[in-house]
Amino acid sequence: MRIVLDTNVLVSATLKEQSTPAAAVRLVLASHVLLTSAATQHELHRILSKPYFQTTSKGKVIASLDAVFADAEMIAITQAIMACRDPSDDQFLELAVNGKADLIISGDNDLLSMIIFRGIPIVTPAKFLALT
Repeated sequence: MRIVLDTNVLVSATLKEQSTPAAAVRLVLASHVLLTSAATQHELHRILSKPYFQTTSKGKVIASLDAVFADAEMIAITQAIMACRDPSDDQFLELAVNGKADLIISGDNDLLSMIIFRGIPIVTPAKFLALT
């Protein structure tokens, strides 16, 4: 499957290695194709520049995320989308549509409330693990 992971899932996975998001990320990396874009990577770096992450082992988090993206497929966004009630989450919908994703894994209520977008299910990490 071709999968989009939103920022909060990735950050949660790197901060808590024994968490449900971490298990979902490990499964995606082991058995599926992770999709990424310049916009979603920029969002991740923006989040990691917040003060909270300055007090954590930021280097460990960044190294972990760099490893995650090493095998990800970079998608060029050619079709803009404005559909989510939180416009900052449209980038994940754009990535999913432009990358022909089969699934979006998210912990964000604005995305999860959509349930499905253009035939692409949007599920929590726990739901993803239950489906596999």
